Amino acid sequence: MTPPSMRKDAARNRQCILDVARRLIDEGTPLQLNDIARLAGVGVATTYRHFPTPEALMETVATPGLEALITRAEQALTEEDPWGALTGFLGTTLTMQLTDPSITLVRAAPEHVLPRTRELTATLDALAGRLLKHAQAAGSVQGVVTWDDLLPLMCGIAYAAGVHADGQEERLDSGRRYLGVMLRGLRS
Repeated sequence: MTPPSMRKDAARNRQCILDVARRLIDEGTPLQLNDIARLAGVGVATTYRHFPTPEALMETVATPGLEALITRAEQALTEEDPWGALTGFLGTTLTMQLTDPSITLVRAAPEHVLPRTRELTATLDALAGRLLKHAQAAGSVQGVVTWDDLLPLMCGIAYAAGVHADGQEERLDSGRRYLGVMLRGLRS
């Protein structure tokens, strides 16, 4: 994900910044660019040159996960069982939200600062909406539900699993249980 024309030292510095940011996000520590510069062993100006805001850094960290979700949604659209495709995609989404906090933080953000993030989230929302519509057309999901309804519910499930469970396995178990409750409510 390093721009191709970047010098080796600049690419190395950028990667150090991303590695520190990933660690802090996984720990639940808010991103402060001055602190990240210190922890990455680079100058503050270097950090700001690569990532002008904490939001830009967060979105960059989340990009591989968003790309993976798009790939999963595209694969789900090729499946024959619309209900299974939707529930499988939502299960993968939840797992990624619970194992990569940057996904939930970026998906719950009211705005995105990077054009790439806006593109990825729009693509992901369009694909997820198509999955939902396929399940509705098959009679598997109530027709009144929209992707705009499900998106905040998925963020809410991830948040609830994170708050009400200790450790990753317990969070995943709780999240799957909460997702099951939501899916039972969606089913026609």
